[in-house]
Amino acid sequence: MTVPALTFTAPVGPDGAPLLVLGPSLGTSTILWETTRPALAERYRVTAWDLPGHGASAATSASFTVGELADAVAASITEPEFLYAGVSLGGATGLELLLRHPGRVRAAAILASGALLGSPESWAERAAQVRAQSTSSIIIGSAQRWFAEGSIAREPELTGRLLHALQDADDESYALCCEALGAYDVRDRLGRIAAPVLAVWGRHDAVAPEAKAVEIADGVADGRTAVVEDAAHLPPAEQPDATARVLRDFFDPRS
Repeated sequence: MTVPALTFTAPVGPDGAPLLVLGPSLGTSTILWETTRPALAERYRVTAWDLPGHGASAATSASFTVGELADAVAASITEPEFLYAGVSLGGATGLELLLRHPGRVRAAAILASGALLGSPESWAERAAQVRAQSTSSIIIGSAQRWFAEGSIAREPELTGRLLHALQDADDESYALCCEALGAYDVRDRLGRIAAPVLAVWGRHDAVAPEAKAVEIADGVADGRTAVVEDAAHLPPAEQPDATARVLRDFFDPRS
């Protein structure tokens, strides 16, 4: 196992504002946050990161855990404290950040994610499929999981770019992400998380439905939930205005 190298976007937003770090879903890139980021950058300095072999991050052939992804995020941020929001695998990374680096994260929003996602068997099968047939073989299934009815028609350019990002992802790096998720399970450690946590789900998300968000919120010391309507597994891309509003209300409830 090793701590992977990650690439971050340059922060955008007001000088002196709190830093908000945005995490990706498996198969996507920083594109996921493009339409949500402007509203967030009005109040925060916003940076986003790419998974190994996705977007601008270098490919890898070395195994890693979700915890080591969290270590890589923590090592890349020089500020002593920051806010965090991540989707799916990026959300799982957020929970590991809270557990492994508890003094660094002031508050975290965990979107379309869970303390456990899928099963080791299902992730092993997907890793094997991608190694044998490339990420192109999972585009149709991913589109069905990612987007609620109407999302592609509403955001055709963005959703198309996200699917191209999946196709362009490095096959081995994607497979290693699958294996990291297959070994991921923090359900019995949620009670150690003291920072405020918002667990967000998309109304039509079959991958991480409401029960996953409730499990997180009930398991941590200071948890709450929120739903994004008319979204499935990628709320920032499907409903950017609603997602930004939910995050801003959580991170700065007095605004």
